[in-house]
Amino acid sequence: MAVPRPWWMTVLAIFCLATVAFLVWRDVNLPHVRDVEVWFGFEVRGRAARLTAPLHWALFLVGAWAFWTQRPWILPVAIAYELYIAASHLVWNLVSPRGYGLISGVAQAAAFSVPAVLLLLAHRRMRALGVDRC
Repeated sequence: MAVPRPWWMTVLAIFCLATVAFLVWRDVNLPHVRDVEVWFGFEVRGRAARLTAPLHWALFLVGAWAFWTQRPWILPVAIAYELYIAASHLVWNLVSPRGYGLISGVAQAAAFSVPAVLLLLAHRRMRALGVDRC
């Protein structure tokens, strides 16, 4: 018997899909944005940015599919990705000339860690309920 998808997984699937639409539109239509991507907190520019932008799109497409279909690995992967984003914001604020320093980096890292904590709690709750799909 299939377990019904929790409402929050539906929301996350839609969020991921909307993010893809936004990123593709932005990367295609805004040259000043298209020419910069951030990986691990470090900016890549020009051709490297344009070539790696589709990797961001693919990450969110896979996330949308995985949340929609309740893949058993999506919550641990989403938790890790949120923590990666948090760490990347900290690094970016410290190393980028456009960063705002340590305090801003820590604040952004803390803010991006909140979804990771919520996903971790959801993952633990699903496992406690015996739902092996999450």
